[in-house]
Amino acid sequence: MNRQTSTFGGVRRTRRPVPVSGEALVRVEPLHDGTRMVSCTPTVPLLDAREWLAGSGSLLRRLRDEHGAVLLRGFSPLDAAGLGELATALSGDLLDYNNRSTPRTRVSGNVFTSTEYPADQTIPMHNEMSYTDAWPDTLFFACVVPAEEGGETPFADSARVYERLSAALRDRFERHGVMYVRNFGHGVDLSWQEAFQTDDRDQVDAYCRTHGMQTEWLGGERLRTRHVVQASTVSRTTGQRVWFNQAHLFHVSSLPAAVEKTLRESFAEDELPRNALHGDGSPLHPDDLAEIRAAYAAEEIAFPWRTGDVVVIDNEQFAHGRRPFTGTRSTLVAMA
Repeated sequence: MNRQTSTFGGVRRTRRPVPVSGEALVRVEPLHDGTRMVSCTPTVPLLDAREWLAGSGSLLRRLRDEHGAVLLRGFSPLDAAGLGELATALSGDLLDYNNRSTPRTRVSGNVFTSTEYPADQTIPMHNEMSYTDAWPDTLFFACVVPAEEGGETPFADSARVYERLSAALRDRFERHGVMYVRNFGHGVDLSWQEAFQTDDRDQVDAYCRTHGMQTEWLGGERLRTRHVVQASTVSRTTGQRVWFNQAHLFHVSSLPAAVEKTLRESFAEDELPRNALHGDGSPLHPDDLAEIRAAYAAEEIAFPWRTGDVVVIDNEQFAHGRRPFTGTRSTLVAMA
C-alpha cells in the first residue's frame, strides 16, 4: 500500500497503513438465496477497495471466477479515476469502447458513463459486446448517484439462462449463429462515426475486415454492416456453455410497440437502424424471442443501488441490463 500524507494543526504527518489480512477485512455472503452472486462488505467502515485489493492477494479474483458476480458494498466511494485504478489492479489494462452500440460519455481514461438511454426505457439484459467476435472478460460498475426510484442493474446467470431454453431453440440459434444488421446515416441511432470512433471510411473498412464484418456504403453518410457471430459460447472460467448474444436486444421488437411501428412504417426490413436475424439471414420467430426474454426474466437478480456500490462481473458468466428510473442516476462502467 502507498503511504498517505495529511496535514493536522499545521504539522504534516505520514499515515502508514497497517498490514492486515485481506480476508479478515471483509465479510462474504450470498447476495440472494439460489444465486451464485455474492456481496463483499468490509469489517472496517469505508475501507478503500484499492487498498484492500492490494493486500488481499487473489481473493477478489477468486470470488469473481467462482461466483461470477461480486457486489462490493460499504467501501469508500470511488470516482471515475478510482474505479479505473481498481479495475486495472484486478484485470490489467482497460479496454476502449469501439464498435459501439450505445451512447456513452468518456469520463476518465477508459472509464465511461453507463448507457445513456432515456430514463423511462428498459435496457434488456445482455452480455457486454456479445454482438461482436471480441468482448471484455470483466465489467466493473460503480454507483455514483442512485436513482430516486428504480434504475436497478439486474443481472442473470448466463449458464442458467442457457439451461432454461429449449433444446430446439438453442439448436436453431447455434446452427448458424446470429446476424446483426445495422444501418447508419438515417439520423436514427448512432452515426457510423460515433460507433467506430473515426471519420475515416478506410479505417472502418479495415476494422470490419479484421473482425469478419461486411460493409456496404450506400451513398451519403449511409453505411450498412452485417456481422454473423456466436449464439452461445463456453465460459473460459467455468467450462460451461452460456447463452451469449444480443439477438433479443437488437431485434426491432425489443423497442416500445409505438417505436417499432413507426420504424417499420418508415424503413424497409433491411434498412431498419438495427435488427437481428439468424446467421443464414432467416428471420427470428417471435415465439423464440419471447422464450429468450422469459428465460432472462426468470433468472433476474436485482437490488437497489447505494452510493459507492461497485459490482465486478465475469462478462461471460453473467448478463446485465437496466430498469427504468426517476431522478438523477449516475453509474460508471469500466471494461477489462
